[in-house]
Amino acid sequence: MVQFGPAGTPQGFFDRGYKKSIQLPEYLDEIGLELFEYQCGNGVTVGENTARKLGEAFRLKGKTLSVHAPYFISLSSVEPEKRDNSIGYILKTARAAHWMGADRIVVHSGSCAKISREEALALAKQTLSRAADALKNEHLDHIIVCPETMGKINQLGTLDEVLELCKVNDSFLPTVDFGHLNARTQGGVVTKEDYLAILNRIEDVLGEERMRRMHVHFSKIEYTAGGEKKHLTFADTVFGPDFEPLADLLVQKNSNAHIICESDGTMDVDSVAMKKMYLAAMEVER
Repeated sequence: MVQFGPAGTPQGFFDRGYKKSIQLPEYLDEIGLELFEYQCGNGVTVGENTARKLGEAFRLKGKTLSVHAPYFISLSSVEPEKRDNSIGYILKTARAAHWMGADRIVVHSGSCAKISREEALALAKQTLSRAADALKNEHLDHIIVCPETMGKINQLGTLDEVLELCKVNDSFLPTVDFGHLNARTQGGVVTKEDYLAILNRIEDVLGEERMRRMHVHFSKIEYTAGGEKKHLTFADTVFGPDFEPLADLLVQKNSNAHIICESDGTMDVDSVAMKKMYLAAMEVER
């Protein structure tokens, strides 16, 4: 069964009178969502005590947590110090995830502007392999690392590049950001066949089990010739992608994906919309 939820705290949380992060599980329960992605994009600043209390609140409501690692991770940096630091950021994120009872961390791969894509990918694979060893050494290898497809063309993070990163360790799962893929292909994710090609590619490279358990980010994203420009809401009618074709395939593929919505401020509302499309597709399949 696919699960849905927002990335970060949405405006709707405050609009309904909630104020504290500890109340997020109650809010998700109220609107019928199962997931939450805790944001550490600007750095891991949450302390152990706070993280454990937050995790317990989510556990009591039966909600699932993931954590987004810092945006400034650069697995493919040409500077060894930055690659070493990136391993440290992954470890720090994994510790916070462990305290919260989260099972997945989302990791950006970095840029390949100064070197070839092949060289960048090779560096990123080396860095992730070292990160996997470091996680094991700290008894944090139960936390699943989820490399993310990226939206800007000069970033490392095509679908195939992310699948190569996932091959570094059998536990890794891809974070497939369909908005990013649509942006970097200049609107190439439109039809059911487009989505099917993506799912089939994941299955071909990583196997059916990892495809079914993939991590997903979804939102509509404005793009330019360079790729991603900014996140939008589902109200946008100019840029894609649309979720409905994917919903049908998730049912047909018997997916257990975690789908995190990254819409601009409406990630709760749009998560609910996606869940409704998915449940409608389940009814049709029956």
